[in-house]
Amino acid sequence: MITIENLEKDLKAEKLNSIYLLYGEETFLLESCLKKIKSNFGETKEGINEIKIDESNVSSIISDIETPAFGYEKKLIIARNTGLFKKEGKKKTVNNNNALINKLTEYIKENNKIIQEAVVLVFVEQEVEKNELYKILEQYGVICEFQELKPIQITARLKAICKAYQVQVEDSTLQYFIECCGTNMQELINEIRKLIEYVGTGGTIQKQAIDLLCIKQLDSIIFDLTDNLGKRQTKKALEVLHSLLYQKEPIQKILITLYHHFKKLYIIKIAQRENKNIAESLELKPNQMFLVNKYTMQANYFQESELKQIVEELINLDYNYKIGNIDLEVGLESILCRYC
Repeated sequence: MITIENLEKDLKAEKLNSIYLLYGEETFLLESCLKKIKSNFGETKEGINEIKIDESNVSSIISDIETPAFGYEKKLIIARNTGLFKKEGKKKTVNNNNALINKLTEYIKENNKIIQEAVVLVFVEQEVEKNELYKILEQYGVICEFQELKPIQITARLKAICKAYQVQVEDSTLQYFIECCGTNMQELINEIRKLIEYVGTGGTIQKQAIDLLCIKQLDSIIFDLTDNLGKRQTKKALEVLHSLLYQKEPIQKILITLYHHFKKLYIIKIAQRENKNIAESLELKPNQMFLVNKYTMQANYFQESELKQIVEELINLDYNYKIGNIDLEVGLESILCRYC
């Protein structure tokens, strides 16, 4: 197993291995590394020295490895979402790939030298089971799991991008940027590019620019709405709601997000009362730990009984809307006004 940073370092140095397994949730960095592998490999012609494999044609993978790359020194084989690494719990039917997994495992073990000389084989998966094929790839190739980055890692990458364009930005500003725009690297890079263009060479990115230009995630906007609600600022809470509706955010999605948000605040109150770990109670991922303080501060605006009642009212609103008893927008406005 190799880290993302070490894989990027190797690829930057144009070091190319014969076998890779790339998988995980951080698809932007995964695809970036895959592009670098292709770049380091050199010229390709699809169907001759570049072969694409998926679940529909994975049975031919050994034949594809053995077929010469006519007119080229090596062949690049990209095997994406093949089904060879599916976790047991994710299989909808009995796995018919067991025979192929065993055959390919033995083939790689016995023909590793031939593969090194003639092929660059790259498996790309969303998630993997550490089966026998995984273990043999770990022995003869490079495996990298692309986990979602933690805020400190994201901050370092974004700061490096800003530096490359001679733009200044404070760590605290980048933290606010991540809180507003989430942790998806593709979306963050799209947004940071707008900010870099806005401030220009030699400029400094400020929070005001983030508020002005960036597309905030719905969860972040719900935090703003809840802040206003907790401070009993009815007008501002309604303005946030109406702004979401003006931006064509589906009102059902707003209701669901509000429900999950207030449920988390209610869980915090219970965790505090029972002396339990808040992060574990909220089931936060490692890259979401920065949310603990935000949720806890908002929970302090409300009594436990208030939060329980808000959650119940949102559930009742959903039911009454579905049976045609109330307009969803009117119902949401009513709940917001009641708790301001």
